[in-house]
Amino acid sequence: MTVDTPEPIQQARLWSDAQWSARVIKNDDDDGWAVAMYLSGESEPVLVGPWTMGRDKKNPKPLDSAAFNTLVKTAKEFRRRSEQQLHAQLNKNVSLMVAGSRIRVELSILPDEEGATATLRAQDEFAEELARVQVSPAFKLNVDSARTWIDSGYVRPAAS
Repeated sequence: MTVDTPEPIQQARLWSDAQWSARVIKNDDDDGWAVAMYLSGESEPVLVGPWTMGRDKKNPKPLDSAAFNTLVKTAKEFRRRSEQQLHAQLNKNVSLMVAGSRIRVELSILPDEEGATATLRAQDEFAEELARVQVSPAFKLNVDSARTWIDSGYVRPAAS
């Protein structure tokens, strides 16, 4: 292992590689156990799920290589889907025909702890930008609001 790569851990309740850690924890909701999957460098788990009881029915089943690999795959997929969902919430678009040409209107929201910003943008069918304005992150993009913006000559919509 190099200085930058931590040694893998392979213990009954903690298993890790260079990128992921699985930690078996007491389930606060009942008498059972849960497993939390952490991505290196992050303090919050990516995923927490139930964990199997051992044969004695009071201690957790020990982690092993197969279980860890399955947990990593599940955590990666969960993270990917969460990122896709967030992207879909922050980036919307509609296309409409105007005077025989297709215009695509996009709303992109940039989240920020200080205050989100949003950009409304129009492109022609060749991806040439027709207009770009800052709008409220609360702006609701739909076919009607896009048509109203285009019909206005791309005047910045009033805050909603």
